[in-house]
Amino acid sequence: MKLFSIDELAILTKAAETNCVSIYMPTYKMSAETLQNPIRFKNLIKEAEEKLIEIGLRSQEAKDLLTPIYELDEYDFWQHQSDGLAIFVSQNFFSYYTVPIDFQELVVVSDRFHLKPLMSMLTGDGNFYILALSQNLVRLFQATRYSVREIELEDVPTSIAEALKYDDPEKSLQFHTGTTQGGGGGRTAIFHGQGAGNDDAKENILRYFHKVNNGLQEFLKNQQYPLVLAGVDYLLPIYKQANSYANLVDEGISGNPDQLKPEELHAQAWQILEPYFEAQQHETVAYYQANLGTGKTTNNIPEVVSAAYFQRIESLFVPVGEQKWGVFEPDTNSIHVHSEQQAGDEDLMDLAALHTLLNGGKVFAVAPEKVPGNAPLAAILRY
Repeated sequence: MKLFSIDELAILTKAAETNCVSIYMPTYKMSAETLQNPIRFKNLIKEAEEKLIEIGLRSQEAKDLLTPIYELDEYDFWQHQSDGLAIFVSQNFFSYYTVPIDFQELVVVSDRFHLKPLMSMLTGDGNFYILALSQNLVRLFQATRYSVREIELEDVPTSIAEALKYDDPEKSLQFHTGTTQGGGGGRTAIFHGQGAGNDDAKENILRYFHKVNNGLQEFLKNQQYPLVLAGVDYLLPIYKQANSYANLVDEGISGNPDQLKPEELHAQAWQILEPYFEAQQHETVAYYQANLGTGKTTNNIPEVVSAAYFQRIESLFVPVGEQKWGVFEPDTNSIHVHSEQQAGDEDLMDLAALHTLLNGGKVFAVAPEKVPGNAPLAAILRY
């Protein structure tokens, strides 16, 4: 499964050309509600087609451009959704992401892809991972403060038996399967080293966790989310020895995670992380307010766009669901803001958020009323 990351953001940015179509929609993932997904989907494609015709494409040209999106509309596609769907298509590019964000419906046609609704996936503001570990099962979850979904793992061992069954035969490692308790009929792998609880067993677990950690790097590469571990007490410090992910949280969820539903893991993880997220945002708002008028902050859209492009923004607050249209010409550092979208315009707030992230800054994509000072956007400058 392709996760949205800084790398994906860079790819979408470089794909800029004329007639870039960005579609965002909320999706249902439970029972009969999933039947609403294709209906919303078709309505949004129709809206995209109409916008393309408005800017000069013939009807058939618009349909041809949107063909890759039409081809998604199959039964299996709708059975693997999260809370939101983001789709990007242009003449020479097509990509989509299922993400744990409940988007507002939105269709944008511009000279580049509209990315602000996805920015919260990269800000660390309420997004995190949960890694549930036992000797018999590995599960990775992507979560927001509101939702959680399991990620289908590839190249990651799902148990210690799977990880080590081909390693070091001289150590006499062996495993067998046994029926789980409770009459469920499932089969649980049971791993044996030379003496359970001894140094050999700990070494085997550490090797297992190194393999898990190595397999996860493809998923977690360049991610900034906190990662919360869930597992019995003696396993957590062993995994920390194997871990190479920079944003692993010290406090973990204690207990056997195999017995917990995703929603239960999510609730316990959020108890750990909520104070961290709230403190992070409150500290940034307080710093912004304390430095008003010092030259270290700005809420002027042209100044923010220029500062973002030239790597001067440390933190930026942008309102989700709002656009400010205009043109930025970096060669002359000139910015033209328009009251309504015109040909060749782009969302300047989206542009500022994009370059802030690509240049290593932090973005808080928040509700409009949560932008400090009731401004259209707010930035803390590096210099």
